[in-house]
Amino acid sequence: MIKVGLVSLGCAKNLIDSEIMVGHLQQAGMTMTPEADLADVLIINTCSFIDMAKKESVGAIHEAVDAREEQQKRKKQKIIVAGCLSQRFKDELPSLMPDVDAFIGLDQITQVAPIIQGLMGKEEQENLVTKGPQYIPDYDTPRFRLTPKHFAYIKIAEGCNHPCSFCIIPRIRGRHRSRTQESVIKEARQLIESGVKEINLISQDTTYFGMDKWEGERPKPRSGVDSTKGESLSTLIRELNAIPGDFWIRLLYTHPAHWSDDLIQAIAESPKVARYIDMPLQHISDNMLTLMRRETDGAYIRNLLKRIRAGVPDIAIRTTFIVGFPGETEADFNELLQFIEDEKFERAGVFNYSREEDTRAAKMEGQLHHMTRKARWNEAMRAIQRSVEQVNRAQVGRKMRVLIEEPGVARSEMDAPDIDTTVFVDKTLPVGSFAEVTIKDWRGYDLVAN
Repeated sequence: MIKVGLVSLGCAKNLIDSEIMVGHLQQAGMTMTPEADLADVLIINTCSFIDMAKKESVGAIHEAVDAREEQQKRKKQKIIVAGCLSQRFKDELPSLMPDVDAFIGLDQITQVAPIIQGLMGKEEQENLVTKGPQYIPDYDTPRFRLTPKHFAYIKIAEGCNHPCSFCIIPRIRGRHRSRTQESVIKEARQLIESGVKEINLISQDTTYFGMDKWEGERPKPRSGVDSTKGESLSTLIRELNAIPGDFWIRLLYTHPAHWSDDLIQAIAESPKVARYIDMPLQHISDNMLTLMRRETDGAYIRNLLKRIRAGVPDIAIRTTFIVGFPGETEADFNELLQFIEDEKFERAGVFNYSREEDTRAAKMEGQLHHMTRKARWNEAMRAIQRSVEQVNRAQVGRKMRVLIEEPGVARSEMDAPDIDTTVFVDKTLPVGSFAEVTIKDWRGYDLVAN
């Protein structure tokens, strides 16, 4: 019996790829082991979104190779590098990492079992990565969830059509391709029937769900799309909301360019949709948004936020920004700081611009010094912390529904798994259940309940 170890790095979208690989390995009769030194095969599912993620992935690979060399009993262990790093650098990695036994891309995750079977006993290196990924999962795709029993992710689409000048994702994961609404609903029903209390919808851009299949002209950014033309995120969440059961539906990775009044209304009409949206805005300055190729401008973003808050008054908005982007002036940065102060986002984060090869932004003039980028990141984070503290202070005395993550720790509707903050609660509340609590205090980013 072949024993397989897995190291899964990166975002929730990558985690689902890992879950699918484990599902296929178990279906093939292979055994998973958490101990790397006991594995016949070690899979490292990598990320390469930004430089920090690349370094983490490369470090994990080198660590695995070094450990194998140090222990003679693991000399025959095979190492497979999967995921975004393999896909992005498919031509360079085999020569840079000759000790890796195989490289597989995003289209090979369902073929991992026969790949391992063919690899065992072979000494030569294999590069199995194909260009231009096409794969998307279905409701009946073998999958072993690596999340706690009470929440799960559903990947509703793969790839991305947006031209953001700083982002390499479309080059790695290909064009946007949506699953069918029926497939997503079937998977959600299976998860809810198994006891899942929170469904997290993910893709590179969840707001573009279904639109790639519309007949005729594809919707343009800021076009006010609605659900009358075909399947969309609006029609999907209305159908999910109709599934019997007590659960949350959470929207992650939305893009501001394809929000619509219909989507806002669908959220307002669907009580099972968590009053939370994740919408990376990246900046507010028109100059920066143009250079970033974000398909939006500052006036549109401000108006969209007003429409969302008016349509769903109790909504929590989570966003992220990039500071230190090429060409960012002091005026651009100050406009962003004022925007953060004015909007008081419930949850937010900041990225220090990462210069990624093969992106438009990497070739731009006006690259900022790393100390300038760091200083702006620190200042933006302080502004966000001030805003979050004001939001948290306003929660004191309020009753709140939370989902218990572990003894004494819970999440509110304002908090996505592994991203946002926590609510400290009574340790006797059962894990995986909902509870009504009253907020008594706050500590930095976290809340304290009775």
